[in-house]
Amino acid sequence: MREFLKRHTLWVGFAAVLLPLLVLLGLQFVWLSKLQEVSAIAHKATLTNYLGGVGTEVEYYYRTLGERTLNVPASFLTEGRLEEVASSWSRTPTEGARKLFLVDFTEEPFGRFRVYNPDKKRLESPPASDESLAIIVAATPWQMVSYRKGSAASPVLSVDERNPDYRIILSPITDQQFKVVGAAGMILDEPYFRQVVLPAAIKKALPSVFRDAMMDDLVVTVRDGRGGLVLAPTNGAGKEETVTSRLPFVFRDWTMGLHSPRSTSEQWARASFTFNVTLSALLAIALMGGIALALRAANRAMHLSEMKSDFVSNVSHELRTPLSSIRVFAELLRLGRVQSPEKVQEYGEYIEAEGRRLSRLIDNILDFSRIESGRKTYDLVPIDLLEVVRATVKTFEVRLKPEGFRLDFEEPADRLPPVTLDPDAIGQALHNLLDNAVKYSQTSKEIRVRVFREGDSALVSVTDHGIGIPKGEQRKIFERFHRVGTGLIHDVKGSGLGLSIVHHIVQAHRGHVTVDSEPGRGSTFTISLPVTSRAAPAAAENSGPALETGVRGPR
Repeated sequence: MREFLKRHTLWVGFAAVLLPLLVLLGLQFVWLSKLQEVSAIAHKATLTNYLGGVGTEVEYYYRTLGERTLNVPASFLTEGRLEEVASSWSRTPTEGARKLFLVDFTEEPFGRFRVYNPDKKRLESPPASDESLAIIVAATPWQMVSYRKGSAASPVLSVDERNPDYRIILSPITDQQFKVVGAAGMILDEPYFRQVVLPAAIKKALPSVFRDAMMDDLVVTVRDGRGGLVLAPTNGAGKEETVTSRLPFVFRDWTMGLHSPRSTSEQWARASFTFNVTLSALLAIALMGGIALALRAANRAMHLSEMKSDFVSNVSHELRTPLSSIRVFAELLRLGRVQSPEKVQEYGEYIEAEGRRLSRLIDNILDFSRIESGRKTYDLVPIDLLEVVRATVKTFEVRLKPEGFRLDFEEPADRLPPVTLDPDAIGQALHNLLDNAVKYSQTSKEIRVRVFREGDSALVSVTDHGIGIPKGEQRKIFERFHRVGTGLIHDVKGSGLGLSIVHHIVQAHRGHVTVDSEPGRGSTFTISLPVTSRAAPAAAENSGPALETGVRGPR
């Protein structure tokens, strides 16, 4: 387990963050689901409260109207001063009342009925009509109380709506002993209620329940006792009501309905749920993205640290090999064990070759350092590419002979035009390719170097018949410190800088390097350089921020 955690620290950390996050998202989803249900109920309750507020406004209006208008002193009846009732009603606003009437139980046991005439400002006996019959029916309960000498301890307004065409509010009139001596009443004006009172109540109740809502957000419909639409805005007619409620005081058989044109309570709650879940998911994705980026950066840092550790180890091995050879040959010469001039010359060539190999390795490290810091420069001159390749191959042959390699050098049939380049840099790039060919050839001892031309480009290819490179690794081999992680390739020691430096040098010369390889059949690396004069100014461009260079023009 400890070894597993050590190798997969970042994945374990990612899982340690991901699992609690998924648990939190699951709990939040459950909570939002519950909230959706509660929100739908709460929203529906709010709509119901609004209808209740409308009913309260209607009741308040008519109770105030009834208490102000129907508050008639008993002395006006007991002392026969009925004209003062008419005078009082003439001075009292009665909007919402179609007709006022008075029932006097002091003169007759079953009462005398009088109707107020606003034009003449006096009380008159009503003619026989449906209206008069409705007044008699409404006053009958108080008539029976008065006939039986009953009392009304706390007189209150009563409503009679047995005849929907004549809705009546009654107020009993009592003397000091709370005996019922009469009743005052009004017949309600239905058109005034529908056109004035009801819309005003709907509008007035809105801000007390919905502070920021507009009437376009809510649609109130009112239906009479027969189900006919009494009040229905054009944008709400024909739509199913979300909540319904009856009026509480007058017009009690009428039904108010309320719905939102935009959404029902369930739709509103579902939309809120979807929004919250989506927001949570987006925040979780953003958080996971941030964590993934952080872990990726940490993984790259760890990977880079491992590659640098491997680099130090491999460079140490690379430095030790030529140094060991130099020391052995130098010691043989120092001890005088080599007598013949031919052997001395041979050993000297070995020491020189290993010294150059060591110098190349050090140059690679120094060049990489300059490339990383943006201080690498190139001295570009028009020169024969073939001569540069010949010189590099000749220098490298000293190393090939002791190891049994055979190098085939194929020159172009026609002379190449001059190429603007830095001979040392191109020689270094070719040397790195040859060095790789030797390292990865394994049992095959043939290396082929070819110089040729294609169009406006001069090409140099290095072919070996070694172990090859897998397809998945071919794009990565030009990255710094990268070494193939599996197979025999990984077993060969190296700094991991050679191909990265080749790639940078060739790009700085406005060229490109490609690889054609197949595991078990070898590899061919090809450097392509432009032969036209545009190579020189273009070389000032670089391949990326980490590989900036300076370029000096032709000498």
